[in-house]
Amino acid sequence: MFSTVANKKHLIAGGVGFLGANLAKRLISAGHCVEIIDNYQTGSSHNKTLLQKLGVKIWNVDIRNFKTTEAYDTIWNFACPASPPKYQLDPIDTIDINYSGVKNLLEICRRTGARYVQSSTSEVYGDPETPLQNETYKGNVNTFGPRACYDEGKRIAETLCFEYQKLGVDIICVRIFNTYGPLMDIMDGRVVTNFISSFLNHQALTIYGTGDQTRSFCYVDDLIEGIYQLHAQSCFNVGPINVGNSDEFTINELAELIESLSNRSLTRKYMPLPDDDPLQRRPDLSKIRKLTNWRPKVDLHYGVTKTIAYFRGI
Repeated sequence: MFSTVANKKHLIAGGVGFLGANLAKRLISAGHCVEIIDNYQTGSSHNKTLLQKLGVKIWNVDIRNFKTTEAYDTIWNFACPASPPKYQLDPIDTIDINYSGVKNLLEICRRTGARYVQSSTSEVYGDPETPLQNETYKGNVNTFGPRACYDEGKRIAETLCFEYQKLGVDIICVRIFNTYGPLMDIMDGRVVTNFISSFLNHQALTIYGTGDQTRSFCYVDDLIEGIYQLHAQSCFNVGPINVGNSDEFTINELAELIESLSNRSLTRKYMPLPDDDPLQRRPDLSKIRKLTNWRPKVDLHYGVTKTIAYFRGI
C-alpha cells in the first residue's frame, strides 16, 4: 500500500478548477497538506476563495514555468481546459500544456521522487467504435479535427507519463469519463452545466444532433473517491485506468431528467452535431475494480439534484 498517513504534502496543478478543487477538499478532509498552482485560465474565483478559507496555499503560475525544490509526496496534474469551447480557444496552447507542462512536472517528480498522478480523459478514445471502452482500446481519434488539440494533447501526455515511468517515476494515469457536480463552472460549456444554466435562466435546452448519443455521467464525489483510492494502492506499472460511472444515458434522457426536476415544461432546441462529437461513451471499470474496492454510488437523479441546488446557492 502507498502511504496514506495524514500530513503528507501534495501539490495539485490546476487545483482551482472543478476537479482539482474537489480533490483538494478530499485530501484536506483526510488530514493532508495541500498546495496548488494554477494560472486561472479556467479556475474560478469562487473555488479560490473556498480553498483559501481551508488554508490552501495557491500560487498563480503556469505548469510550464513552475519550478520548485520542495519535496512533495504526490504531484497531481489537473491543469488543462477540459470543455470544447475552452480548449478550442487556443488549440496550440492546449497541445503545449499537455506536452511542455506535463514534461516539466514529470521532470520535477524524477528529480524529487514524488509520485505523479495524470488526469487523462475518455477523449483519448475519440469517437469509439466499441460500445464499452476498456483501457486496451486504442481509440478512434481524428488527428486534425476541432477536438484534436485536446484528444491528441492528452494522448501525448500519457505517452510522456509512461516514458518517465521507465525512468523510475511512480505514475498513476486516470482516464476520466464525463463528470459533473459542485464547484463546476456553470459556463463550462459541457452538457450538464449547459442544461442546468438553461433551466435556471428559463431558456431552451440546446441539444446537438438527435440527442440519441450517449454519455456515462459520474458525480464528482464518486470520481474523486475512485482516484483517491487508486492513490492509496501500489499501482506502479499497471497502465492507464478508467474512472467514471458505467451507467449510460442518452442526451435526451438527461433533458427529460432536467425537465422532471424543474416541474415545468422545457423547450428543446436541436442543433447540428459538432464535428467529431462522440456518439457513445461508456467506461469498462473492470480494471479499477480489481485494484480497489471502489464503486460509484451516486445515481444521476440524486447527483443532478445536488448540482442544481449548488448552482442555486452560489
